Amino acid sequence: MSPKLWVAIALKHRPKRLRSKALLFIQACQAFGDELKQVRLASSHTIDNYQRDLNQFLIFSSELTKQEKAAFTIAHINRELIQDWLVLGHSQGLAPATLARRLSSLKSLFSFALRQKICAENPASGIRAPKLGKRLPKTLPQQQTQALLASTNRKFDARELALLALLYGCGLRVSEVVGVNLSDLSMNFRSKVGEVRVLGKGNKERIVPLPEVAVSLIEQWLNVRGNLLPKEDALFINKFGRRLSVRSVQRMLKSRAMETGADMSITPHKLRHSFATDMLTGGANLRTIQQFLGHASLATTEHYTHVTLPQLQQTYTAAHPRAKTKK
Repeated sequence: MSPKLWVAIALKHRPKRLRSKALLFIQACQAFGDELKQVRLASSHTIDNYQRDLNQFLIFSSELTKQEKAAFTIAHINRELIQDWLVLGHSQGLAPATLARRLSSLKSLFSFALRQKICAENPASGIRAPKLGKRLPKTLPQQQTQALLASTNRKFDARELALLALLYGCGLRVSEVVGVNLSDLSMNFRSKVGEVRVLGKGNKERIVPLPEVAVSLIEQWLNVRGNLLPKEDALFINKFGRRLSVRSVQRMLKSRAMETGADMSITPHKLRHSFATDMLTGGANLRTIQQFLGHASLATTEHYTHVTLPQLQQTYTAAHPRAKTKK
């Protein structure tokens, strides 16, 4: 059902003069979620973030205004209520990025409500998000990644090594890795060349080349995979033959780090950052790294240049004729 039709049905059974102002907040959120999924084609991760933020706002607002959550309407929301929610989050020590996302969720909801003529104004409009400090991507030293990539006697070592070859060897997001199907692979095992089709943010598809070591590790995993009686086309499956989950990958990394002596703060996204940083340090240009990472904007990829400033300074000192002062 389209969002417009859903809202139309919800409003039809209310008195005419109260149709817009009396729409329940819960109903507006549901219709907004439908638009995110059906019109904007947002990922499930994005939709979950929006809905979680809006649900937390509903809990806070209903308690503050002494309204039952099931009876809380769009008309109950004003600028002061939104500001009070953000102030509470700040007092609880929430990061500026979290507060900015919360505000963005409300602004997006009311922008949708305005388009659907559910409300006459956006009470979140004009509220400034907290200033975000520049936070450098967290990476692992190369010796730590080498320790993580070392062969072990772990039961599913072949699967883990192949998975790491995509996380660190290609810089893929963990959601992209677990979403890879066998039909997404195109490989020539004899010549050790291949590529993988992945579905990134915003359902944007891209083709990523596979390094030789990744092709070899995937080949070794495929020889083991068939013994698990696969029930899905997923490349990475668990012992029950089902697609591996993001949470399973996160747990696997922690467990593997403990066993190999690698950094216990390891996360899939930190491996992605490490891939980009090591590529840049090794001489790869930003456009190439952008294509690997699937960034829509080069400005996002440029964030990694701050990490390698010491290396860039060394290069400048060694190459530029005016870098050294004359005695």
